[in-house]
Parts: sequence; C-alpha cells; structure tokens
Amino acid sequence: MSVPSVLQSYIAGQWIGQQPAVALRSAIHGQVVAHTHAEALDFQAAVDHARHVGVTELLKTDFQQRAAILKALAKYLVGRKEELYAISAHTGATRNDSWIDIEGGTGTLFAYASIGSSELPSGNVVHEGPVVTLGKSGQFVGTHILAPRRGLAVHINAFNFPVWGLLEKFAPGFLAGQPCIGKPATATSYLTEAVVRMMLESGLLPQGAIQLVIGGTGDLLDRLNGQDMVTFTGSADTAAQLRARPHLLRHGIAFNAEADSLNCAVLADDVTPDDAEFDLFIKEVVREMTVKAGQKCTAIRRAIVPRQHLDAVAQRLRDRLSKVVVGDPAIEGVKMGALASKAQQADVAQRVSQLLAAPHMSLVFGERDGFAPRGQGVAEGAFFSPTLLSCAQPMNVQAVHDLEAFGPVSTLMPYDDLDEAMALAARGQGSLVGSLITKSPAVAARVVPVAAALHGRLHILDSKSAAESTGHGSPLPYLKHGGPGRAGGGEELGGIRAVKHNLQRSAIQGSPDMVMAVTGEYVRGATLIEGGQHPMRKAFEDLQIGESLLTPERVISAEDVQAFGDLTGDTFYMHFDEEAAKASPFGQRIAHGYLVLSAAAGLFVWTAPGPLLANYGLDTLRFTKPVALGDVIRARLTAKRKIDRLKVGADGKGQGVVAWDVEVTNQRGEVVASYDILTLVAKR
Repeated sequence: MSVPSVLQSYIAGQWIGQQPAVALRSAIHGQVVAHTHAEALDFQAAVDHARHVGVTELLKTDFQQRAAILKALAKYLVGRKEELYAISAHTGATRNDSWIDIEGGTGTLFAYASIGSSELPSGNVVHEGPVVTLGKSGQFVGTHILAPRRGLAVHINAFNFPVWGLLEKFAPGFLAGQPCIGKPATATSYLTEAVVRMMLESGLLPQGAIQLVIGGTGDLLDRLNGQDMVTFTGSADTAAQLRARPHLLRHGIAFNAEADSLNCAVLADDVTPDDAEFDLFIKEVVREMTVKAGQKCTAIRRAIVPRQHLDAVAQRLRDRLSKVVVGDPAIEGVKMGALASKAQQADVAQRVSQLLAAPHMSLVFGERDGFAPRGQGVAEGAFFSPTLLSCAQPMNVQAVHDLEAFGPVSTLMPYDDLDEAMALAARGQGSLVGSLITKSPAVAARVVPVAAALHGRLHILDSKSAAESTGHGSPLPYLKHGGPGRAGGGEELGGIRAVKHNLQRSAIQGSPDMVMAVTGEYVRGATLIEGGQHPMRKAFEDLQIGESLLTPERVISAEDVQAFGDLTGDTFYMHFDEEAAKASPFGQRIAHGYLVLSAAAGLFVWTAPGPLLANYGLDTLRFTKPVALGDVIRARLTAKRKIDRLKVGADGKGQGVVAWDVEVTNQRGEVVASYDILTLVAKR
C-alpha cells in the first residue's frame, strides 16, 4: 500500500478529498509524504450516518458476534502489517517503535476479542447484578443493566501512535455497539488513513462502524448529544479546552481524556549501585527516553533518585545514552529515530531551553555530546538528541513539575528520604504512570498506597519481575490507562471496564418475571418452566431460560460423612469430633459443604450421554446454613443464562455455555447452599 498524494476523509460511507492542502513531510528527510485535503466536510452528515446507519447495523449483531469480528479484523490487519511498517517509517519510528504502534494495536484488537468472548453475554444487555429484593414477598426486585448508548463516539488522537491510538479506543467501543468517528493528529494521519482503509477493505465491519476525519473537526463536537461520547489523547492544555466547550457541558456529553503527564520513576533508597535493581532503573529510564524518541504520554520525565546516588546514576545514564545510535531507522544499528515533525522538534527544543533557564538546572547529556544522526538527508529531518537534565533542588523549582518536553528528555531529581521522594512524585499533579524500583516489599507497601492517589498505574520493578515486565511505559489492554489531575482524570483500556465505560448503566425495578425478561437471566422468584424433559437433556438451542427441575430428597447420614472423609482425607473436627462440635457455634456435627454439593449433583445431573459436555466451574458459591447429620436436602436446578460463543467442537458441532442456578434447601425449606454451575452444552 502506498501513501496517496492527497489523504482522504471517510464520511457517511464516502471517501472525500481530491485537492491538496497542508503538506505532511517525512520525519527522516523532510520530503513530502502526502497532503491533507482542502475539501470541507459535512459533519452533520457524519453524525447522521453514525446515528442512523452505524448504530442500527452494529446492533444487528451482539457482543459475541462483535468479539468474533474483532478477532477476524485483527488477523486481517496482521496479514497486512508490513504495508503499515513501510508507511510508519516516515513518522521517524524504528522497527521496534512501529511494532509498539502497529502490533500493539492489533494485539489490543485480539485482547478485546478475547475479553468479549469470555466476559460478555449473547445479546446486547449486560446484567450487572446482584438482584436485590425490594419487597416483602419477593415480587419487587431491582438490579442494574448496561446497555448500548445508541450514540456515537468521537475519538481524537495524538500523533505519536497513529495505529494503536485509534484501535485501543475503537475496540472497546465497537464491542459496546458504538460507531466511531476517528480524528488522528494531522502530522502522522497518513498512517491512520492507511489502517482505516485496510479495516474497510476487510469487509468485516458493519456499515457505519467507523468514519475518519483528516484535518480539523470544525463544528463536529457541537453536533453531539447526551448519548454520544468524546475521547481525547493529547496535551493537558488541549484536553482542558475541549472539556470546557459549552456544548459538551450543556448536554452532559461524556468526555474521557488521557493527557500527557510528567510521569516519574523512583529509585528507592534501599537500592545501591551494586544491586541489579540499580541497573534496571538505568535501563528503564534510557528505554523511556529513546523508544519513539521519547514521544510517549507514559514516558519517564522525572527520574527521582537518592541524593547519595545522584552522581552514580548520572554517570551510568550518560554512559548508556552515549551508546544510543540516532538516525534513519533504515540503517542497521540505529536505535532511535526522529521526532514526528519539524514543528515537534522546535517545540521540544524550546521547552528544553525553558527548563535549563530555571534555577538549579544543569545539562547532564545532550547535543553537545557528539550528537550526529546517521543517514542521507537527515539534516532536513526532525531528529533530536537524547537529553538528560538535572535539578539540584527539585522541591524549589516548579518548572520541572510543570513543563513537559515531549521528546527524548528526562530530568534527574535527588531526594533525601522516601517522604521527600513521594512529595516530588506528587508535584506532577497527576500522572498516567509511575515506577518504583526497589528490592524491598516493605518499601513497596509503604510507597504505593500513597502514590496511588495521583497515579493511574504503578509499576513496581525488581530483579524477580524484570524478565517478564512489560516496562514502565507500556499500557496493557487488561489494565487501566489514564490518570487523575493533569493526566486528564479519564480511564481507557482496563479490560472489561473499558467496554462498560462505553455502555449506559441503568437501574431497573420490577417483578422477577420482568427483570428476567430484560436481563435474559433467570431471577429467583420468577415463573419457572417445569414438568417437561430434564433440562440437561436439551440441546443449547432448545433450552429456555427458566427451565427448572426440583429434585427428590436425600438424607445426609453419618455414614455419608464418614465415607466422604475417608475418600477426601478431610477429617476436620466439626465433621467427626462429637464433643468438640458440641462446643462450636453450631452445637453439633455437621456435614462437609462439598459433600452437600456432591450430593446435590447426584440428585440433578442427567447421567446418560447427551448434549451436556462438561462442567467447567462454579460461581457465587455460598454455604448459607449448616447441614446436620440426618438433615434432608433437595436441590432446584434452573437454566439461568445462555451464551452462544460461536464455537465448534472437534466433532464439528456447535457449542454454547449455559449457567445453571442451583439452590439447595433442607427439610425446613431453608437454603443451605447457593451457586451457579457453568457448563458446555452442544447444539443440535
């Protein structure tokens, strides 16, 4: 795939753009890569298309189907990744930098496909229990559901991750049934345009699922309503301006910001220059300075170190930085590429000058130390030397806690004790991530709860975790990405949390029958379907929610308890010692809880071959009352929830997941055990 001479927006099902406008230049040699388009966009058409086509088409599928689409889309993009790598080189990225962006993006699609498949139901309603009884007779209950917002999301992304930035927002929103309009930063929008073209060429996405804006957003945000969302990644200043737009405030439009922050790494005072953790700290700081040429919202901007080790840290960082080869990533041996644009280069240079002009500031390593990018034409590129600063009195210099040079720049800050280190970390006024490098669990237990108040994620690094650690600057699909204060106060990723963030939570109240109808899950107290075929004999398609079986009774005898103890080796005194049991709160010997479960299973399981393939777990298990020797138990088994995960077994037959509600009662009708059984059930 080549970069078109004029980039196009994709609006209301049409590619728009023929006339060139702004020239976008290669970060390596300054030559023009592409132009933005000059044509104005009809943002009302974009919004209408998302609402009336995108929402409708997306909600023709359910959570499980959309998860399957995400997986297929990820595989498709992986198959064309080399085309994206070729284009990504123009952004100044090395192969490793591009891997984070491109395969980090497809990896996020894979992750959310798995999350959707394993954690979301069939249908388009998530039941977020528990059900709460609100009336005396049990016929008025309440619970919470999560449902699609039936609006659109506008995703405004930064220049540093043109692929991942789009996909990490798209994936959870798509799972939630929400169409999006992506607006990449202009400087690297040619790479985002390429991946959106691929996504559409895959033929996998429902119509209207994604639109693309190249250039400015005009009045797009003023055309949104309370069902819509805006997500933003970029500078804290721009986030504040967008958040304060009167239209967004007036209509209560959800706004999620992930803003650049002055992230820190703290070298704890239990670590000495002879420790492995000392070298881990050095490696982490250098990696965060040089990966993506420091253009990461999670990069380490403030390296906080014990004052007694300041010189040793500075020397080791200087030695390591001097070995970093900067230049055209196409040249073998180059480890750091360019900034994204000449404008970014000028901005970083200006901010470094401002920092050096502050009191107590000095340059430890920078351009003066032999900076000479490799490659032809690099003089016209946007290269910038790795730059390490030092602030001798960081508690007295506000600039180092306010100004961010968004490039390969970090500042050393000495501290005298851990309290001062935590105070320095807090001066960042809210960060996406902080790292603590320590040998001591006691130090971690002391520092992390304090630092958590102002950090969205905390990375604790020691020699044990180092081999598997993904590093300070790597947001993961399964963990929250975002932070308080300056970092924007938002949340992205975080596994299922991100999907739920894109849904609307609503409390519902009514009879168990009505709540069951809405949630698609059996609610105790609802009308049961009884008297037919044993529910475990039914194929997945034939089983109805609410189908139920009340078992015969069984006496739990002393012989049962003895046999269970002999079989399992569980001879706990409450089951076998008459005198000790009398002195217990129960006043008598009681049966093993797991004996009760096993006996209940013997009462309700259909034993002959049939569609029930496997029992793979229990959820929500509670033993609510003891079962004494001689008590009589029976169980009620009810089909609670069905999830069609669109999977096929080795025999070629489809399979679904069924959760069964089990309630075990005694001769007095009291519930003694309550749980859900999870089973794999064959389709016809």
